[in-house]
Amino acid sequence: MSVPEVYVLKEVMQLKKYWVLVVGMITVSLVVLGTSNWTQQKQEKMKVVVWDTYVKKKDGVIMHFDILAPITIVDEATIHEYGKQYLAEKGQEGQLLSAKECRRCHVETMKPAWEADIEKKGYYIIEMENCN
Repeated sequence: MSVPEVYVLKEVMQLKKYWVLVVGMITVSLVVLGTSNWTQQKQEKMKVVVWDTYVKKKDGVIMHFDILAPITIVDEATIHEYGKQYLAEKGQEGQLLSAKECRRCHVETMKPAWEADIEKKGYYIIEMENCN
């Protein structure tokens, strides 16, 4: 090999090392970004909002229950619909349920006992007082 060929070969080898480094950095960045996005989605899935709810039953007694729904559900009308479905199950259909009776209270971490109902119906109910 002549001197220019050796010089060119060294340059090509340097470029290969550089590109391997760049491709490696890009791959790591994509993995980190993907993991970060996946972690955020998983954390959101694991969070529920607790809606503190008080409804006057047909017999005049105040019924207290919490509606738990995924943190991604922000539409109050959807939450109120969940509450109305629950009231119908309890024979209390038609009772008033609005923003006055149902308020966003706090955020909780999903518990295994709630997960099946939330995945099936979209919500979970914790009966607090006078629900039977």
